[in-house]
Amino acid sequence: MSYALYIGKNHTSDGVPYLAGYGDEPSSHWLEIVPRRAHAADAMVTVGVTAESDFPGALSQIPQVPETARHIRVSYSHFRGVPAPLTNGGLNEYGVAVRDVWSASKADLNAMTPKTQSGPNYSDLARLVLERAKSAREGVELIGDLIARYGHSTYGGNSHLIADAEEGWVVIQFSGGQGLWAAERLGPDSIRASRPGYIGDIPFKERHPDFLYSPNLISFAVAQGWFDPDKSDVFNANAIYGDGLYRWAGVSWIEDEMKVRAKRPQKISFEDIAWAIRTPKLTGDTAGYGQIVPLRHPRHDALRVLWHTQIGALAAPFVPVHMGVRDVPEEYRMHRYLTDGESANFIDLRKPDKVSLVPQQIEATRSAAQVFKRLLYVMLQEPDTYLPEVTAVWEGVERKLRCLNDSVGQAAEALISAGKTELAGDYLTYFTQTELLNALNMAETLANALEVRTRALHSFKPWPQPKAVEQTW
Repeated sequence: MSYALYIGKNHTSDGVPYLAGYGDEPSSHWLEIVPRRAHAADAMVTVGVTAESDFPGALSQIPQVPETARHIRVSYSHFRGVPAPLTNGGLNEYGVAVRDVWSASKADLNAMTPKTQSGPNYSDLARLVLERAKSAREGVELIGDLIARYGHSTYGGNSHLIADAEEGWVVIQFSGGQGLWAAERLGPDSIRASRPGYIGDIPFKERHPDFLYSPNLISFAVAQGWFDPDKSDVFNANAIYGDGLYRWAGVSWIEDEMKVRAKRPQKISFEDIAWAIRTPKLTGDTAGYGQIVPLRHPRHDALRVLWHTQIGALAAPFVPVHMGVRDVPEEYRMHRYLTDGESANFIDLRKPDKVSLVPQQIEATRSAAQVFKRLLYVMLQEPDTYLPEVTAVWEGVERKLRCLNDSVGQAAEALISAGKTELAGDYLTYFTQTELLNALNMAETLANALEVRTRALHSFKPWPQPKAVEQTW
C-alpha cells in the first residue's frame, strides 16, 4: 500500500517543505541513480499490465521524450502482472519528488474496468514523472495528459503525492477505464499523509486554483446517478469515487500528531519526520525502504539530496544520497535476495535460458537489504528491549550525518562554483558510498550482537506466528 507524508514549509524548523515515506512491497528493493539520457526520435516506452494482473490488461507502447532527467529512485522486482523493474518514486534533478500510494476506487468503478485495459500503470506514472517533470504541477498535468492520450492500467485505484520546493499535489487515479482523475494542491500550511491517498470536497461551480481534475470528473458521476450538482456546491471525490472512508485511522493519527508538533516553538524538525517514518506504530516488515526528501532549491542541482534507508527505517538509518553521486555501493544494488524469479536461475552460462539478472560481481558482495532485514527480525525477538536500543543508535547516526552533510554540501558547492564539477562529483560519491557502507557495517554488528544476546538469554524458539509490534495499519 505504501505511505507518503508531506509537511509544508511553514511547519518546519528549517523553513523547507518535506516529502517522506516508504514503499510497501515484499520483493527485493535496490537503490538506483539513473543518469540523464538522450533518446532517439522514434524511441518508445512499454507501459501497462499483463493478463496476470488482478485487473488484467495488455502492454502497449507510448512515445519516449528526447531527453529524460537524472533521478534517484528505489526499484523493486514484483507486483502481480506489472513488468519489473517497478518504482514508487524518488527525486529528480529538477527537485520534483514523487511517492506512489494505493487509493481504493469504489466497487462499481472496479467492475467497469475493461479486461483489455491499457496505458501506464502506477509505477509507469511515477517513473515518467521523475523522468519528465520539471515542477510538481507539471507532474500532475503530465499524469492527466498521459491518461487522456493512452489510458490508464489500474489495479483498483491509485494515487501519487508529487512535490517540489513550492507546493505539493495529491493525485488520485480512479479505476473504471473512464480516464477519471483528480488532484488537490498542498501548500506551505499543509500537513498530509497518504495511506491510502485521499481527496475530499472539490469546489466545482468555478475552477479553484487548488484543484485539477479530468474534464469528465463531474459529468460521469452525474450520468451514473451518483451525484446531483444542484444539491451541492462541492464534489466529494472520496465519497463518490473512492472507498468513502476518507482518512483512515493511521492517516488521522500521524496527521494529528504532526499538527501537534507543528504548534511547538521549534516546529517540525528532520528528527520528527524521521520518527514519523520510523515509528513502529506505522512501520514494520512490510516497509520495503524509507525516504525523506528536503524540498529545497540548492545553488546546484547536484546538491539535491534524498535520505534513504534500504529497508524500513525501523532497522536502518537514513543516509543522504546526493543527486551528484555517480553510483551507489554494490551492496545496495539489485541482489538475488527476494528478487522475483531468481529461485530458478543460476549465475552460470551452462544454462543460458536460466541466467540470473544479477551480475556475478554484485552477488559476490553482501546484500544490504538482507543484512538490514536480518537485523529487523532479530530486533523483533525482544522488541520491548531491542527496538529502543537500536532506534537510539540510528538517531545518533542521523544526528552526526546531518552535521556532516551540511559541511559536505558546502564543500561540494564551493567546488562546483569554482568550475571543479568532476571533483565535486568524486567528493559526493565518496561521502555517500562511505556512509552507506558504514550504516551497513553497523547493522551487521548490531545484528550479530543481538543474536548473541538472544541465544544466551532467550533462545530462538519456533513460534507458531512471527513476532511483530502492534501497528495501526
